[in-house]
Amino acid sequence: MNTAELFKQFLTGLSAETLPVALKKLLIDAVAAVFASAGLPLPEWALAVLSAFITIVTIMMLFLGLFALTSVLERKILARMQNRLGPNRVGPWGLFQFVADGIKMLTKEDIVPREADHVVHFLAPVVMVVPALLGCAILPYGRGMAPVDLQSGVLFFFAMSAGTEIALFMAGWSSNNKYSVLGAMRAIAQMISYEGPLVVSAVAVAMISGSLSPVAIAEAQGGWTLGVLPHWYALTPWGFAGCVLFYMGALAESKRSPFDLPEGESELVAGHLTEYSGFKYATFFMAEYVGLFVINGLLVTLFLGGWQAPCEFLQFIPSWCWFMAKLVLVAYSMIWVRATVPRFRIDHMMQFAWKFMLPMSFASMLSAAFWHYAGRGFPAWTLSAVLVVAPYFTLGNMFGGPADARRRNYRYSE
Repeated sequence: MNTAELFKQFLTGLSAETLPVALKKLLIDAVAAVFASAGLPLPEWALAVLSAFITIVTIMMLFLGLFALTSVLERKILARMQNRLGPNRVGPWGLFQFVADGIKMLTKEDIVPREADHVVHFLAPVVMVVPALLGCAILPYGRGMAPVDLQSGVLFFFAMSAGTEIALFMAGWSSNNKYSVLGAMRAIAQMISYEGPLVVSAVAVAMISGSLSPVAIAEAQGGWTLGVLPHWYALTPWGFAGCVLFYMGALAESKRSPFDLPEGESELVAGHLTEYSGFKYATFFMAEYVGLFVINGLLVTLFLGGWQAPCEFLQFIPSWCWFMAKLVLVAYSMIWVRATVPRFRIDHMMQFAWKFMLPMSFASMLSAAFWHYAGRGFPAWTLSAVLVVAPYFTLGNMFGGPADARRRNYRYSE
Protein backbone atom coordinates (compact mmCIF):
# COMPACT_ATOMS: atom_id res chain seq x y z
CA MET A 1 0.00 0.00 0.00
CA ASN A 2 1.52 3.35 -1.07
CA THR A 3 1.44 6.65 0.79
CA ALA A 4 -1.57 8.03 -1.13
CA GLU A 5 -3.67 4.97 -0.33
CA LEU A 6 -2.69 5.13 3.34
CA PHE A 7 -3.68 8.77 3.56
CA LYS A 8 -6.98 8.09 1.76
CA GLN A 9 -7.74 5.29 4.21
CA PHE A 10 -6.82 7.63 7.07
CA LEU A 11 -9.33 10.25 5.89
CA THR A 12 -12.11 7.68 5.48
CA GLY A 13 -14.35 7.82 8.53
CA LEU A 14 -12.05 10.28 10.31
CA SER A 15 -13.59 12.28 13.16
CA ALA A 16 -12.26 14.60 15.85
CA GLU A 17 -13.13 11.97 18.49
CA THR A 18 -10.81 9.37 16.95
CA LEU A 19 -8.12 11.75 15.66
CA PRO A 20 -5.31 10.74 18.09
CA VAL A 21 -5.95 7.02 17.57
CA ALA A 22 -6.19 7.47 13.80
CA LEU A 23 -2.91 9.38 13.65
CA LYS A 24 -1.19 6.63 15.62
CA LYS A 25 -2.59 3.96 13.28
CA LEU A 26 -1.49 5.98 10.24
CA LEU A 27 2.06 6.22 11.57
CA ILE A 28 2.22 2.48 12.33
CA ASP A 29 0.85 1.58 8.89
CA ALA A 30 3.32 3.94 7.21
CA VAL A 31 6.30 2.38 9.02
CA ALA A 32 5.02 -1.14 8.24
CA ALA A 33 4.56 -0.17 4.56
CA VAL A 34 8.14 1.16 4.37
CA PHE A 35 9.56 -2.10 5.75
CA ALA A 36 7.24 -4.19 3.54
CA SER A 37 8.37 -2.33 0.42
CA ALA A 38 11.96 -3.14 1.38
CA GLY A 39 11.08 -6.85 1.63
CA LEU A 40 11.20 -6.89 5.44
CA PRO A 41 7.62 -7.26 6.70
CA LEU A 42 7.31 -6.51 10.40
CA PRO A 43 5.99 -9.32 12.66
CA GLU A 44 3.10 -8.75 15.04
CA TRP A 45 5.32 -8.37 18.10
CA ALA A 46 7.34 -5.64 16.35
CA LEU A 47 4.15 -3.76 15.51
CA ALA A 48 3.07 -4.06 19.16
CA VAL A 49 6.44 -2.68 20.34
CA LEU A 50 6.16 0.17 17.81
CA SER A 51 2.65 0.98 19.03
CA ALA A 52 3.82 1.07 22.66
CA PHE A 53 6.80 3.24 21.71
CA ILE A 54 4.58 5.79 19.93
CA THR A 55 2.24 5.89 22.93
CA ILE A 56 5.11 6.41 25.38
CA VAL A 57 6.70 9.17 23.30
CA THR A 58 3.35 10.93 22.83
CA ILE A 59 2.52 10.88 26.55
CA MET A 60 6.02 12.09 27.51
CA MET A 61 5.85 14.91 24.97
CA LEU A 62 2.39 15.88 26.23
CA PHE A 63 3.35 16.07 29.90
CA LEU A 64 6.78 17.59 29.29
CA GLY A 65 5.09 20.21 27.11
CA LEU A 66 2.58 20.89 29.89
CA PHE A 67 5.46 21.19 32.36
CA ALA A 68 7.30 23.70 30.18
CA LEU A 69 4.20 25.75 29.47
CA THR A 70 2.91 25.68 33.04
CA SER A 71 6.28 26.78 34.45
CA VAL A 72 5.80 30.03 32.51
CA LEU A 73 2.04 30.46 32.76
CA GLU A 74 2.10 29.91 36.52
CA ARG A 75 4.54 32.76 36.96
CA LYS A 76 2.46 34.96 34.65
CA ILE A 77 -0.78 34.12 36.47
CA LEU A 78 0.77 34.63 39.91
CA ALA A 79 2.16 37.98 38.76
CA ARG A 80 -1.24 39.03 37.44
CA MET A 81 -2.96 38.09 40.69
CA GLN A 82 -0.30 39.88 42.78
CA ASN A 83 -0.14 43.02 40.60
CA ARG A 84 3.28 42.25 39.12
CA LEU A 85 4.58 41.79 35.57
CA GLY A 86 6.15 38.36 35.64
CA PRO A 87 8.35 37.04 32.79
CA ASN A 88 8.07 39.45 29.84
CA ARG A 89 11.43 39.51 28.07
CA VAL A 90 12.01 36.19 26.28
CA GLY A 91 9.69 35.84 23.31
CA PRO A 92 6.24 37.41 22.86
CA TRP A 93 4.74 38.21 26.28
CA GLY A 94 7.61 36.24 27.84
CA LEU A 95 6.14 32.88 26.72
CA PHE A 96 9.56 31.49 25.71
CA GLN A 97 10.97 31.93 29.20
CA PHE A 98 11.00 28.14 29.66
CA VAL A 99 13.48 27.89 26.75
CA ALA A 100 15.89 30.25 28.50
CA ASP A 101 15.39 28.41 31.80
CA GLY A 102 16.06 25.06 30.11
CA ILE A 103 19.27 26.32 28.49
CA LYS A 104 20.41 27.75 31.82
CA MET A 105 19.77 24.48 33.66
CA LEU A 106 21.55 22.43 30.99
CA THR A 107 24.65 24.64 30.98
CA LYS A 108 24.82 25.39 34.69
CA GLU A 109 27.64 23.71 36.61
CA ASP A 110 26.62 20.62 38.56
CA ILE A 111 28.12 21.03 42.04
CA VAL A 112 28.06 18.05 44.41
CA PRO A 113 29.26 18.38 48.04
CA ARG A 114 32.57 16.66 48.74
CA GLU A 115 31.14 14.57 51.58
CA ALA A 116 27.93 13.62 49.77
CA ASP A 117 27.11 10.10 48.58
CA HIS A 118 27.69 10.75 44.89
CA VAL A 119 25.89 7.67 43.57
CA VAL A 120 22.72 8.14 45.63
CA HIS A 121 22.86 11.90 45.01
CA PHE A 122 22.80 11.21 41.26
CA LEU A 123 20.07 8.54 41.40
CA ALA A 124 17.61 10.53 43.54
CA PRO A 125 16.22 12.74 40.71
CA VAL A 126 15.98 9.69 38.43
CA VAL A 127 13.99 7.75 41.04
CA MET A 128 11.83 10.87 41.53
CA VAL A 129 10.78 11.20 37.90
CA VAL A 130 10.10 7.51 37.15
CA PRO A 131 6.93 7.11 39.32
CA ALA A 132 5.48 10.33 37.88
CA LEU A 133 5.92 9.10 34.30
CA LEU A 134 4.60 5.62 35.14
CA GLY A 135 1.45 7.17 36.58
CA CYS A 136 0.69 8.65 33.15
CA ALA A 137 0.09 5.17 31.75
CA ILE A 138 -3.15 4.42 33.59
CA LEU A 139 -5.05 7.66 32.92
CA PRO A 140 -7.94 7.46 30.41
CA TYR A 141 -7.37 10.55 28.27
CA GLY A 142 -10.53 9.98 26.26
CA ARG A 143 -12.99 7.32 25.21
CA GLY A 144 -10.85 4.30 24.30
CA MET A 145 -7.61 6.25 24.87
CA ALA A 146 -6.19 4.67 28.02
CA PRO A 147 -2.59 3.57 27.31
CA VAL A 148 -2.94 0.66 29.79
CA ASP A 149 -6.36 -0.37 31.08
CA LEU A 150 -5.35 -1.99 34.36
CA GLN A 151 -8.13 -3.54 36.44
CA SER A 152 -6.22 -2.32 39.48
CA GLY A 153 -5.09 0.99 37.97
CA VAL A 154 -5.91 3.11 41.04
CA LEU A 155 -3.95 0.72 43.25
CA PHE A 156 -1.06 0.85 40.76
CA PHE A 157 -1.05 4.64 40.95
CA PHE A 158 -0.73 4.74 44.74
CA ALA A 159 1.90 1.99 44.68
CA MET A 160 3.99 3.99 42.20
CA SER A 161 3.58 7.23 44.17
CA ALA A 162 5.31 5.57 47.12
CA GLY A 163 8.53 5.70 45.12
CA THR A 164 8.50 9.49 45.43
CA GLU A 165 9.06 9.27 49.17
CA ILE A 166 12.07 7.03 48.62
CA ALA A 167 13.52 9.55 46.17
CA LEU A 168 13.07 12.41 48.65
CA PHE A 169 14.83 10.43 51.37
CA MET A 170 17.66 9.60 48.97
CA ALA A 171 18.06 13.28 48.05
CA GLY A 172 18.09 14.48 51.67
CA TRP A 173 20.32 11.76 53.10
CA SER A 174 22.86 11.69 50.28
CA SER A 175 23.40 15.47 50.45
CA ASN A 176 25.00 15.14 53.92
CA ASN A 177 23.36 18.41 54.94
CA LYS A 178 21.19 18.97 58.01
CA TYR A 179 18.80 21.26 56.15
CA SER A 180 18.40 18.67 53.40
CA VAL A 181 17.75 15.84 55.86
CA LEU A 182 15.20 17.90 57.79
CA GLY A 183 13.49 18.91 54.56
CA ALA A 184 13.34 15.30 53.40
CA MET A 185 11.93 14.13 56.74
CA ARG A 186 9.30 16.86 56.60
CA ALA A 187 8.35 15.89 53.08
CA ILE A 188 8.09 12.18 53.91
CA ALA A 189 6.02 12.83 57.06
CA GLN A 190 3.73 15.14 55.11
CA MET A 191 3.24 12.73 52.21
CA ILE A 192 2.60 9.73 54.46
CA SER A 193 0.08 11.77 56.48
CA TYR A 194 -1.88 12.98 53.46
CA GLU A 195 -1.80 9.66 51.60
CA GLY A 196 -4.37 8.36 54.09
CA PRO A 197 -7.16 10.76 53.05
CA LEU A 198 -6.18 10.32 49.41
CA VAL A 199 -6.48 6.54 49.50
CA VAL A 200 -9.68 6.46 51.59
CA SER A 201 -11.34 8.98 49.24
CA ALA A 202 -10.41 6.80 46.28
CA VAL A 203 -11.72 3.69 48.10
CA ALA A 204 -15.16 5.32 48.32
CA VAL A 205 -15.17 5.77 44.54
CA ALA A 206 -14.09 2.17 44.02
CA MET A 207 -16.93 1.01 46.30
CA ILE A 208 -19.58 2.86 44.27
CA SER A 209 -18.21 2.07 40.80
CA GLY A 210 -17.32 -1.53 41.71
CA SER A 211 -13.91 -1.32 40.09
CA LEU A 212 -10.35 -0.08 40.56
CA SER A 213 -9.96 0.51 36.82
CA PRO A 214 -9.83 4.24 35.93
CA VAL A 215 -11.58 3.44 32.63
CA ALA A 216 -14.46 1.67 34.38
CA ILE A 217 -14.73 4.49 36.94
CA ALA A 218 -14.99 7.11 34.18
CA GLU A 219 -17.58 5.03 32.33
CA ALA A 220 -19.64 4.60 35.52
CA GLN A 221 -20.11 8.39 35.65
CA GLY A 222 -21.71 8.55 32.21
CA GLY A 223 -25.24 9.79 31.66
CA TRP A 224 -27.20 12.92 32.56
CA THR A 225 -30.35 13.81 34.43
CA LEU A 226 -32.69 15.83 32.17
CA GLY A 227 -29.75 16.09 29.77
CA VAL A 228 -27.98 18.80 31.78
CA LEU A 229 -26.99 17.33 35.17
CA PRO A 230 -24.09 14.88 34.78
CA HIS A 231 -23.75 11.81 36.96
CA TRP A 232 -20.35 12.81 38.24
CA TYR A 233 -19.47 11.62 41.72
CA ALA A 234 -18.44 15.16 42.72
CA LEU A 235 -22.11 16.18 42.42
CA THR A 236 -23.17 13.81 45.21
CA PRO A 237 -22.79 14.66 48.94
CA TRP A 238 -20.17 12.00 49.60
CA GLY A 239 -18.44 12.63 46.27
CA PHE A 240 -18.20 16.37 46.84
CA ALA A 241 -16.57 15.78 50.23
CA GLY A 242 -14.26 13.15 48.77
CA CYS A 243 -13.34 15.43 45.86
CA VAL A 244 -12.41 18.31 48.18
CA LEU A 245 -10.40 15.97 50.42
CA PHE A 246 -8.64 14.45 47.42
CA TYR A 247 -7.91 17.94 46.07
CA MET A 248 -6.30 19.05 49.34
CA GLY A 249 -4.41 15.77 49.58
CA ALA A 250 -3.14 16.29 46.02
CA LEU A 251 -1.85 19.74 47.01
CA ALA A 252 0.00 18.21 49.96
CA GLU A 253 1.35 15.26 47.95
CA SER A 254 2.67 17.68 45.33
CA LYS A 255 4.14 19.92 48.05
CA ARG A 256 2.25 22.89 46.67
CA SER A 257 1.32 25.98 48.66
CA PRO A 258 -0.01 26.11 51.35
CA PHE A 259 1.62 22.71 51.98
CA ASP A 260 5.11 23.67 50.75
CA LEU A 261 6.76 23.24 54.18
CA PRO A 262 9.48 20.84 52.90
CA GLU A 263 10.95 23.74 50.90
CA GLY A 264 10.33 26.49 53.45
CA GLU A 265 13.09 28.90 52.42
CA SER A 266 12.86 30.84 55.68
CA GLU A 267 13.56 27.69 57.70
CA LEU A 268 15.31 25.07 55.56
CA VAL A 269 16.79 27.05 52.62
CA ALA A 270 15.40 24.71 49.91
CA GLY A 271 14.94 21.53 51.94
CA HIS A 272 15.98 18.35 50.15
CA LEU A 273 16.94 20.46 47.08
CA THR A 274 19.52 22.58 48.91
CA GLU A 275 22.56 20.73 47.53
CA TYR A 276 21.21 20.28 43.98
CA SER A 277 21.91 22.48 41.00
CA GLY A 278 21.78 22.46 37.23
CA PHE A 279 19.90 19.72 35.40
CA LYS A 280 19.36 17.62 38.54
CA TYR A 281 17.54 20.54 40.14
CA ALA A 282 15.40 20.93 37.01
CA THR A 283 14.63 17.19 37.02
CA PHE A 284 13.12 17.45 40.51
CA PHE A 285 10.86 20.28 39.41
CA MET A 286 9.90 18.42 36.25
CA ALA A 287 8.94 15.37 38.34
CA GLU A 288 6.86 17.53 40.70
CA TYR A 289 4.98 19.22 37.86
CA VAL A 290 4.37 15.96 35.98
CA GLY A 291 3.25 14.33 39.23
CA LEU A 292 0.91 17.28 39.80
CA PHE A 293 -0.74 16.79 36.41
CA VAL A 294 -0.98 13.02 36.89
CA ILE A 295 -2.67 13.26 40.29
CA ASN A 296 -4.97 15.96 38.89
CA GLY A 297 -5.80 13.59 36.05
CA LEU A 298 -6.70 10.93 38.59
CA LEU A 299 -8.89 13.45 40.45
CA VAL A 300 -10.69 14.26 37.18
CA THR A 301 -11.19 10.54 36.53
CA LEU A 302 -12.42 9.68 40.02
CA PHE A 303 -14.77 12.57 40.72
CA LEU A 304 -15.29 14.75 37.63
CA GLY A 305 -16.38 12.15 35.11
CA GLY A 306 -13.09 11.72 33.29
CA TRP A 307 -13.76 12.33 29.60
CA GLN A 308 -17.54 12.68 30.07
CA ALA A 309 -19.13 15.91 28.82
CA PRO A 310 -20.89 18.13 31.40
CA CYS A 311 -24.09 18.31 29.31
CA GLU A 312 -25.62 15.88 26.84
CA PHE A 313 -25.79 18.43 24.00
CA LEU A 314 -22.02 19.03 24.30
CA GLN A 315 -21.08 15.48 23.35
CA PHE A 316 -20.08 16.65 19.87
CA ILE A 317 -16.85 17.97 21.45
CA PRO A 318 -14.24 15.15 21.51
CA SER A 319 -13.92 13.31 24.81
CA TRP A 320 -10.17 13.91 25.02
CA CYS A 321 -10.83 17.67 24.82
CA TRP A 322 -13.09 17.43 27.88
CA PHE A 323 -10.45 15.51 29.83
CA MET A 324 -7.72 18.02 29.03
CA ALA A 325 -10.02 20.98 29.76
CA LYS A 326 -10.87 19.61 33.21
CA LEU A 327 -7.18 18.86 33.86
CA VAL A 328 -6.17 22.43 32.96
CA LEU A 329 -8.94 23.95 35.10
CA VAL A 330 -7.91 21.93 38.16
CA ALA A 331 -4.27 22.92 37.63
CA TYR A 332 -5.31 26.58 37.29
CA SER A 333 -7.23 26.37 40.57
CA MET A 334 -4.07 25.12 42.29
CA ILE A 335 -2.15 28.12 40.95
CA TRP A 336 -4.93 30.33 42.30
CA VAL A 337 -4.59 28.69 45.72
CA ARG A 338 -0.84 29.31 45.67
CA ALA A 339 -1.42 33.01 44.97
CA THR A 340 -3.94 33.53 47.75
CA VAL A 341 -3.45 31.09 50.66
CA PRO A 342 -0.48 31.58 53.03
CA ARG A 343 1.75 28.72 54.09
CA PHE A 344 0.65 26.53 57.00
CA ARG A 345 2.63 26.10 60.16
CA ILE A 346 4.14 22.62 60.37
CA ASP A 347 2.22 21.51 63.48
CA HIS A 348 -1.07 22.84 62.04
CA MET A 349 -0.42 20.99 58.80
CA MET A 350 0.10 17.64 60.52
CA GLN A 351 -2.88 18.12 62.84
CA PHE A 352 -5.07 19.01 59.86
CA ALA A 353 -4.20 15.70 58.20
CA TRP A 354 -4.69 13.40 61.18
CA LYS A 355 -7.41 15.18 63.17
CA PHE A 356 -9.62 16.48 60.35
CA MET A 357 -8.95 15.10 56.88
CA LEU A 358 -8.54 11.43 57.78
CA PRO A 359 -11.75 11.23 59.90
CA MET A 360 -13.62 13.20 57.22
CA SER A 361 -12.45 10.77 54.54
CA PHE A 362 -13.84 7.85 56.56
CA ALA A 363 -17.08 9.80 57.01
CA SER A 364 -17.20 10.29 53.24
CA MET A 365 -16.71 6.56 52.69
CA LEU A 366 -19.48 5.74 55.19
CA SER A 367 -21.74 8.29 53.48
CA ALA A 368 -21.04 6.66 50.12
CA ALA A 369 -22.06 3.26 51.50
CA PHE A 370 -25.37 4.62 52.83
CA TRP A 371 -25.98 6.51 49.58
CA HIS A 372 -25.57 3.30 47.60
CA TYR A 373 -27.60 0.94 49.79
CA ALA A 374 -30.39 3.48 50.36
CA GLY A 375 -31.17 3.43 46.66
CA ARG A 376 -29.40 6.60 45.46
CA GLY A 377 -32.70 8.52 45.54
CA PHE A 378 -33.72 11.67 47.44
CA PRO A 379 -33.78 9.95 50.88
CA ALA A 380 -30.31 8.57 50.15
CA TRP A 381 -29.08 12.05 49.26
CA THR A 382 -30.47 13.47 52.49
CA LEU A 383 -28.92 10.77 54.67
CA SER A 384 -25.63 10.98 52.78
CA ALA A 385 -25.50 14.75 53.24
CA VAL A 386 -26.16 14.44 56.98
CA LEU A 387 -23.37 11.88 57.32
CA VAL A 388 -20.96 14.36 55.71
CA VAL A 389 -22.12 17.67 57.20
CA ALA A 390 -22.41 16.47 60.82
CA PRO A 391 -18.79 15.19 61.04
CA TYR A 392 -17.62 18.34 59.24
CA PHE A 393 -18.98 20.68 61.90
CA THR A 394 -18.05 18.33 64.75
CA LEU A 395 -14.46 17.90 63.62
CA GLY A 396 -14.22 21.58 62.69
CA ASN A 397 -15.16 22.64 66.19
CA MET A 398 -12.76 20.12 67.71
CA PHE A 399 -9.90 21.02 65.40
CA GLY A 400 -10.32 24.80 65.51
CA GLY A 401 -11.11 25.17 69.21
CA PRO A 402 -9.43 27.41 71.76
CA ALA A 403 -6.62 24.92 72.37
CA ASP A 404 -5.38 25.33 68.80
CA ALA A 405 -6.09 29.06 68.60
CA ARG A 406 -4.21 30.11 71.71
CA ARG A 407 -1.17 32.25 71.26
CA ARG A 408 2.23 30.56 71.38
CA ASN A 409 5.07 32.09 73.38
CA TYR A 410 8.46 31.99 71.69
CA ARG A 411 11.71 32.18 73.62
CA TYR A 412 14.80 33.63 72.05
CA SER A 413 18.40 33.27 73.16
CA GLU A 414 19.80 36.29 74.97
